Amino acid sequence: MVDPEVHERISARRAELDELEEKLVKQLSEVRAERDELAVAVRVWQRMSEQLADERATAGSPVVQVAGRAVRLVPDGASGVAESALPADYQRILAAVQQAGGPFAPRAVGEALGLDTGVRGKLEPLRGKSTKLADRGWLHKRGDGKFTVRP
Repeated sequence: MVDPEVHERISARRAELDELEEKLVKQLSEVRAERDELAVAVRVWQRMSEQLADERATAGSPVVQVAGRAVRLVPDGASGVAESALPADYQRILAAVQQAGGPFAPRAVGEALGLDTGVRGKLEPLRGKSTKLADRGWLHKRGDGKFTVRP
């Protein structure tokens, strides 16, 4: 015969283990669901990347709809793509850097374009566009934050 105190302890421990098992089963289910969601996200990302690469290859600067507005994407500065494929703002930035001849800071580009460079909010979009031109191969961004024309 089992001692009632031992029986009570065994029952209490069994209850603790059952509760822990429930928590772990729930946690495992959540982990599996998130893993499945990530797998779907990766497939969608790959499909979208392939579609975007195809669009970029077939058109110099495709027009896309963003929030109901037609927006031109900035094409890669590959050989054979003319500067005229760039949106007008980007063409002006590229021209200002080309005229400078050497390293050019975004503030100086803004001054050359006639922007109010005293307001930081006016410079950040210009800095973003210059960085996008650098990312796409039209400009080179140096470590000091200045931009030069790619050779």
